[in-house]
Amino acid sequence: MDFEADLVRALQEDGRASIHSLALRLGQSRAAVSTRLRAMLADGTVRVVAAVDPAFLGQHVLAHVSVRADGSVQPIAEHLRGLPETVLVSAVGGSHDLVTEVRVGSMATLHELLARIRGLSGVVDISTLIYSTVVKGFFVSDYQGDLVIDDIDMSLIEMLQRDGRMSYRALGEAVRLSPSAVTTRVQRLIAGGVIKISAVEARGLAHRQLSMGVGLNLSGEDDAVIDALREWRGVDFAARTLGRFDAVATLVEPTAGALYASLERLRTLRGVARMESWLHLAVLKEDYARTLRPAAR
Repeated sequence: MDFEADLVRALQEDGRASIHSLALRLGQSRAAVSTRLRAMLADGTVRVVAAVDPAFLGQHVLAHVSVRADGSVQPIAEHLRGLPETVLVSAVGGSHDLVTEVRVGSMATLHELLARIRGLSGVVDISTLIYSTVVKGFFVSDYQGDLVIDDIDMSLIEMLQRDGRMSYRALGEAVRLSPSAVTTRVQRLIAGGVIKISAVEARGLAHRQLSMGVGLNLSGEDDAVIDALREWRGVDFAARTLGRFDAVATLVEPTAGALYASLERLRTLRGVARMESWLHLAVLKEDYARTLRPAAR
């Protein structure tokens, strides 16, 4: 068993899981889990944060944009990192040089953003995929559109976006409520799909985990492929898409050999007609924090 990988996976499913419940799930002592988690949080191996559901923010259009560059990708990457619409920016190896995930409110806004990206110095061309359905994603919850939040809720969300494991006592002190009252509010936000608290793991060649993006063209057995992606432990993210692929997925494994084995497994799935992959060399931005307050005038 890979202790760290299993711990991260448990935190991705429930970022606020107690040390006791984590120890029971992993078959480890509470002291071992606590020590390992503190070390991973301290060295940046993992962050536990809250993310607001895109639908709650009015971000109804999610897209994956691949960029080919002429020359250095660093200036383009820095510009993309600074855009409020991007949640992910990664330097990749493959037919493109950079990929970014963007979230905006409308197709018109997406078209404007894509025009700006195409116009950046050094950009040769871009290729865009629209997520029609997010099949699996640790930071996409299931907001139903029927929850109203107040200023206290917004303050709690802002703190949890910085530290998803901040204690209920500390949260309560910050908003002048009892720990039990704060617990009720946070659980309501989670149950209502407004936020999801999960783990973000450092990935790329300089880190413990390797990450690979995969684009899939599917045949008639597409539902079976989608179900496999949803249940597959090594898949961090999967979505049905509109564009040059029918689906995209992100594979995360500890070694190049394990990534290769995952690709081989994907290739053999009935319903996969064609596959293209790209290796995430360096994840330059992975930031799901968003302000809920109107900008000051």
